[in-house]
Amino acid sequence: MTTKTITRANIAAALHHEVGLTQSDCAELLETVLNEISGCLAEGETVKICSFGSFSVRQKGQRMGRNPKTLEDIPITPRRVIAFRPSQKLR
Repeated sequence: MTTKTITRANIAAALHHEVGLTQSDCAELLETVLNEISGCLAEGETVKICSFGSFSVRQKGQRMGRNPKTLEDIPITPRRVIAFRPSQKLR
C-alpha cells in the first residue's frame, strides 16, 4: 500500500472541483474549518465529525524516560496529546 500526503492545497482543489467555488474561497473555507477544529482542541473539547471520526485531547501523566547515551533516568513531564478515533464507517 502506498502512502499519499494530502495537503491543504489538495483539499482546497478537491473542494473547488466538487463544489464549484473559487480556489481562494475554498482555501479560505478550509482554513476556517481547520481553525475551528484546532481552537476547540486547544480548549480541551472533543471534535466529532459524523461518518469520519472524533478528535480528543488526552492527558499523559508523568513517566520516567532514559537518556540513551548516559542511561540516566529522566522524568518526562505530563502533557496533552491529540488522539483520533475513526468512525465505524471509516474502519
